[in-house]
Amino acid sequence: QVQLVESGGGLVQAGGSLRLSCAASGLTFGNYAMGWFRQAPGKQRELVAAITSGGSTNYADSVKGRFTISRDNAKNTLYLQMNSLKPEDTAVYYCAASGSYYAPAANEYDYWGQGTQVTVSA
Repeated sequence: QVQLVESGGGLVQAGGSLRLSCAASGLTFGNYAMGWFRQAPGKQRELVAAITSGGSTNYADSVKGRFTISRDNAKNTLYLQMNSLKPEDTAVYYCAASGSYYAPAANEYDYWGQGTQVTVSA
């Protein structure tokens, strides 16, 4: 049974930082592309950042230069370092796993975590 468990969310002031983690189990983590998505109230779920099994990354334009996605295959863990946070970054953040090598779209992901809330105050 595949499980993805996010942690590290919380309340932070604008300009602050948070580091999200996603612990994966029940899958061969290193073989999966991984992604971080977010969904704000009343908005569609959007891709924040993705990383291939080989370590290549891509980011939404809104977070480029502020967020960094990384993975530790030995620990079966995905990370999202978020710096210079803005109120518009407030959302529930989800990690997801895809059996494809490269997965820029939500419908390419096979497994999802339950999400962690990130709230950025002005």
